[in-house]
Amino acid sequence: MQIQPRQNLLSIWQSVARHCYPDGAWDWGERGGFSSVADAERLLCLLYPATEAPAFRLDAPDTTQPDVERSLKAIGDATEIPESLVKVLTEFMDKHQAADTPTFAGGHYFTALNPDQELTKEQRDLGVVDAYSLSVTLCLATLGFLKVYQSQTERPSTLKLIDRLRDATSGRLTAAMVSLLRSFTVDVYEVGSPQGQALCRLIGQGNTPDRTVLQRFQERFKALRAVIRESVVLGVDVEEQLGNENRLFECGWAWGLVKDAPEVETSESIGEQPSGVARGVPYLYFTVVALDGIQDLFSDRTLVLGLLNQEQQKLADALRLRWTITQQYWSGIARFDDDRWPLEDIPWRTTGQQLESEYFSLSVAAILVQDLVRRRATDEDLTRTVGVMERLAERGRITSSTTRSDPAVLLHNPGVALPLQSDTLTGPAMCWTMTDFSGQLLKRTVQLCSLSRNVAAHDRLLRLAEQTLDHLWTRRITEGDGVGLWDNVHAAYPGSPARPGPLSWSITERVTECLVAAQQLYTQAPIRSPETGALARALLSEASHLLGTEQMEQPAPIAKSMEGAELKGIEADLRRARSLLDTQPGTSCALTLSVLSRLDALARARAAGRQGA
Repeated sequence: MQIQPRQNLLSIWQSVARHCYPDGAWDWGERGGFSSVADAERLLCLLYPATEAPAFRLDAPDTTQPDVERSLKAIGDATEIPESLVKVLTEFMDKHQAADTPTFAGGHYFTALNPDQELTKEQRDLGVVDAYSLSVTLCLATLGFLKVYQSQTERPSTLKLIDRLRDATSGRLTAAMVSLLRSFTVDVYEVGSPQGQALCRLIGQGNTPDRTVLQRFQERFKALRAVIRESVVLGVDVEEQLGNENRLFECGWAWGLVKDAPEVETSESIGEQPSGVARGVPYLYFTVVALDGIQDLFSDRTLVLGLLNQEQQKLADALRLRWTITQQYWSGIARFDDDRWPLEDIPWRTTGQQLESEYFSLSVAAILVQDLVRRRATDEDLTRTVGVMERLAERGRITSSTTRSDPAVLLHNPGVALPLQSDTLTGPAMCWTMTDFSGQLLKRTVQLCSLSRNVAAHDRLLRLAEQTLDHLWTRRITEGDGVGLWDNVHAAYPGSPARPGPLSWSITERVTECLVAAQQLYTQAPIRSPETGALARALLSEASHLLGTEQMEQPAPIAKSMEGAELKGIEADLRRARSLLDTQPGTSCALTLSVLSRLDALARARAAGRQGA
């Protein structure tokens, strides 16, 4: 199916509004208020397109487009929609706050590693990196929304609520940023340790001696190791261990606040900073999630609207340093061997948790994509990454058929279970399950497509994005609760077990985010092919010459004559073709070919007239 971001986003909005406003008022559902992750995802399905895609703006009622208003008619008209969002966002901030401290509970997204056991309330109330990252995105979207909407309403009660919501949102944003800082970790270990051996096998691909791997590791990450040691603002006590170059290291985000992570000094009032319980081991999944949220802090929109105060800007700078370090590290690991990237050896094997899955390959590819976007990668790197994405889609049975009892289906249902390591938790062992393989693949494919300036690679990526969206669209719920939303995995994989429980706001938010990215993709100028540009120039040169010849041969046309009108039309089309030469060479070719055809018709008519005379 064609991506059609506008039509598909409006369809999702209509389904979200119908589900969340069953009787004209917002309904959080049975699990509302228990998981800040799920509640934030639900709100972002509406707020993210409204703040990232100009055509979907809701903060200025006079400019709300008719089809946008119709898709949200369950909420109200163009004036009532933003007012309702302000109230719902205020409810969210109130629900996820204890006293003066914002909370980031994982809630029902946390599950027991042993399905026969039940987690305690204290375990479900723990903060998680997903919640911190989503809160950054949601809070920035909310602050930008309020900045515009405040000037569009004069109702005293609404203005008062906006002031209250702005303060709560700013406080939650600061708390989320502080939590992300305290969840960052650097794990240093010996080559002979289980982690060291796993990393050596991974980047040495099983055929390189450990000594050689260590030497190449030292050379490749010498500068990055120095940056981490010298960057006191990292707040990670690893300087002494990193000083030993005979040790390997990893960096990224743990699943939650790291045990013994020091409190972050801030002048902002964010309440008590809870103690960390997560083991200081980076997780690929949570690292990708953190990187996605952090980049919103220095997006063009955040900078232009001035959404961060001075204290938040300091925190954002510290997070950006971690963001850069982490991207460089994992991008270097993914491309460690120029001849054959470790990333191309699918599936990826994690070092800290000793797990392997296509999902982890996709996570590393996601970081590599972010790094490629950041440094405007070469065509070679881009083409190799496209190949990895295509292989992942095939292995994940998105672009290929399933077999009987196909293990690849487990990527989607029940998903990949990730044990959450902790040395201090009391209660059953916890895990986090990732079911968004298809959504992540679509997101990274669209990102790569936006980056690609190579016609062949762009075409492959666009085709892969369309196939992945087609797969995801098949998984929409068609009956019962949540019609038009996600996730009915059974529709795409009939052999998989039916998934009980409520709809998945995680998958729904991922698809929404992908469609916003696709909307932005289509606002870019099309790729300019050098070959097409050369052809367009040659055609223009010939057309210009023939037009001059025709104007010399033709007698002076009578005013408003057919000949005069035709020549003027040809001149106008030729000017248009010339103006598009550098931006749309293909369109320039099409216009010029039409001009050449019309000039030939005039020449033939003139020749026929001479023969008749």
